Amino acid sequence: MTNIRTPAKIIPRAFPGIKPEEIQEIIMNSRIRTYPPETVVCKEDAVEYTFYMILEGDFEVTKMINNSEIRLLKSLTAGDFFGEMALIHNAPRAATVTTKTNVVVLELDKEGFNRVLKYSPSVSMAMVSEISNRLRQNDQMAIEDLRLRASELADAYQKLTEQELARRELLTNVAHELRTPLMVASGYLHALQKGMLSGEQLAQTIETVMRNVDQITALTNDILFLQEIELVLPDFQPVNMMDVAEAAVKKYAQKAEARNIKLKIKGDPNTPKVQGDPQSLERAVIALVDNALKFSAPGGTVELRLAEQGSKVLLSVEDQGIGIDPEIRPRIFDRFFHLEKHGDELYSGLGIGLSITRQVIQQHKGTLEVESEPNRGSRFTISLLKW
Repeated sequence: MTNIRTPAKIIPRAFPGIKPEEIQEIIMNSRIRTYPPETVVCKEDAVEYTFYMILEGDFEVTKMINNSEIRLLKSLTAGDFFGEMALIHNAPRAATVTTKTNVVVLELDKEGFNRVLKYSPSVSMAMVSEISNRLRQNDQMAIEDLRLRASELADAYQKLTEQELARRELLTNVAHELRTPLMVASGYLHALQKGMLSGEQLAQTIETVMRNVDQITALTNDILFLQEIELVLPDFQPVNMMDVAEAAVKKYAQKAEARNIKLKIKGDPNTPKVQGDPQSLERAVIALVDNALKFSAPGGTVELRLAEQGSKVLLSVEDQGIGIDPEIRPRIFDRFFHLEKHGDELYSGLGIGLSITRQVIQQHKGTLEVESEPNRGSRFTISLLKW
């Protein structure tokens, strides 16, 4: 609670230069009122006719912005005053003033003010001077608010531009990623339809078609998963992260062997289980393994490590690949951001794998950290709560 101010000390702040007898005249035409906390004393857009001088307590002054956001303009306390425009102008209140504590105020309404003016015209000069000061302050606040609005609009426009660019890139990337397997599958299917293949060549063709169809299916499922995961939060259950790691290694064992990359797991099989959804977590780890293999050179190693740390279980995926350039590191988890080229090496993909991993781990209230050094490799570490 703030200190109590006497009317004789506050009135000269509101009407600078007035005489002692004029102070008494104002007091005689005013009234002292008390209000409890959370009382709206002045309401924005309401036409009211009272001027308030705070003797005790605290207020907040707020304003509605864009019909949706309530913005705090300032706080008032004992010795401050508000509502002076109501004495000289029949205009709506420019802001809402609400009590935050028990308050005591000296109230001067328009009729009382008119009586004071008849007795002491010099009060009107003091009021005009103070009103001018307040208007100047309000103009500065309005200018600052407009400047802030302009900055927010510029930021919003920039975000819309970035989203539109991301949308175009997404459509281009999706078309590119789908075109190749579709064309391959389509070409072989036409050959099959015409009876051009037989024997071992037929079996290889069917395998190729299946592989490309699987690639299309996986890509489509990833896009749908990324959208659906925001809408559905699965019921958590105990999950063995060693099982998750082994499933990821099994899925990519053939790809790793084809690229001459060692893919292995280290960790205690008895590591405690975590709270989670097994399918989502498997998808998150698979995305990390896929990312590690993509950016690893032949002869390298991708290692999954499982460890216990306090109340958490850690699973890291470490590679010896190209690493991450510090300039792009802040964007690697953004949807549809991907590295297209490094040196002479070209990389395919839509840039949704790491985004999926981050989304899954956030839903599990876990953390996802990355350590990387260009040309030395990267390590992604998932941290999840024990069951």
